Amino acid sequence: MAKVLAVLSSGHTDTENNYETGWWAEELFAPMEVFQNAGHQVDLASPKGGKPTLDQASISEDYDPDGKYKKMYESGLADDTKKLSEINPEEYDAIFIVGGHGAMYDLAKDETLHKIINAVYDNGNIVSAVCHGPAPLLWTTRPDGKSIIFGLDVTGYPEAVEPEGLPAILPFSLEGEMSKVANYSAEQKVVWGNDQLVTGRDPFSSEALAEELVKAFDKRTK
Repeated sequence: MAKVLAVLSSGHTDTENNYETGWWAEELFAPMEVFQNAGHQVDLASPKGGKPTLDQASISEDYDPDGKYKKMYESGLADDTKKLSEINPEEYDAIFIVGGHGAMYDLAKDETLHKIINAVYDNGNIVSAVCHGPAPLLWTTRPDGKSIIFGLDVTGYPEAVEPEGLPAILPFSLEGEMSKVANYSAEQKVVWGNDQLVTGRDPFSSEALAEELVKAFDKRTK
């Protein structure tokens, strides 16, 4: 059994622009099902701990037409996260950073998260992120001072499909920043940068990304 640390944004509120965001339901719950069905454990963490803020759009009819993720959310599956400061990275076989625009605000430059990512990586384990979840990888620096994704093949949520008007109020362009340091692809669903780092493009890639991790866990136990 592998242990996966899923990291969620605690949420962000922009009163000036009447905008609230957080983590994206499908990007946690679809992978969680894959991991648990394969017999692996998923622990949750966020900067503030407790119940993190969900991006409510992710359980709307547009993005969750069957109401599957809404039910999972309302059942309390993500109501109790540990604080990042309480996490011992030595316990985990992988870290999985959940997307949602919230990740660009409170996760991107969280130094505690950067230390956890580096520790998981230094232990030879897997660093993964989906959609906007790769944001903190940009500022996770290795001993040489370069980003952990420097020079690697990566993906993440493309600028072209961001909601109209939203890029103007986001703190940075994910695609733009990733393209400066890594080989960014807007087309591929799941991209392995090396055998320890894998990224997913969007919510619809999250299940496939989790399946890739399960395959990697299986290889490591053979």
